[in-house]
Amino acid sequence: MIIWIISIGALISTFLGGMFALRFKDKLHLILGFSAGAIIGVAFFDLLPEAINLGSKNFDISFITSITALGFVAYTILDRFVFFHSHSCDEHTHNEEQNVNKRGILGAGSLSIHSFLDGTAIGLAFQVSPAVGAVVAVAVLVHDFSDGINTVNLVLKNSGSQKQAFKWLLVDALAPVLGITSTLFFSVPTSALGIILALFAGFFLYIGASDLLPESHHGHPTAWTTFATVLGVAVLFIAIHLAGI
Repeated sequence: MIIWIISIGALISTFLGGMFALRFKDKLHLILGFSAGAIIGVAFFDLLPEAINLGSKNFDISFITSITALGFVAYTILDRFVFFHSHSCDEHTHNEEQNVNKRGILGAGSLSIHSFLDGTAIGLAFQVSPAVGAVVAVAVLVHDFSDGINTVNLVLKNSGSQKQAFKWLLVDALAPVLGITSTLFFSVPTSALGIILALFAGFFLYIGASDLLPESHHGHPTAWTTFATVLGVAVLFIAIHLAGI
């Protein structure tokens, strides 16, 4: 019963975060700055430590961090050569607009898969014990709100419409529920899950540092956006560490 309550909580938390981003899109540069800090914070304070914790029994820590670097490089290549990433303020051609929109879909899809893995992690943790499951669940819930913000922002800032952003928000909100449900039918070795989380840590570091952060400063004073970024990192640091108490 409790695992389904957690599923609903994850859905609501993610959805509320996305609706917040849609409601205050006129302050998008500040929200992007916060999102950049939050997504980098998730990578450093949640994904990477959890990947090391899960995978270190079977792999060296240097191998796990190398997977994170591989994720960063892989996402860079995909973004630059498949979706032709550019921060240029010139007007886009039709094809360029399509590529920009695809980048938003790529980012939102990546976040949604991460949310699915979050749900999977919760389900697998409850297979170990209720206590472990509760700790993992709290860690996931505290950053689901920022996941919703990040998903909406990635679509909007890459020339996506509010309708597209809302659709991807629904996908991201439902993803942890599906992840939890999926663990009723299969199990994954914790070492393999650690490698997957390490890969996504690299994805998120790229999204935050090379995508969200530069766009948050574009055409706006850097003082407030920098403050928003630092705030995003701090909020995720505090929330994740409080969840681990």
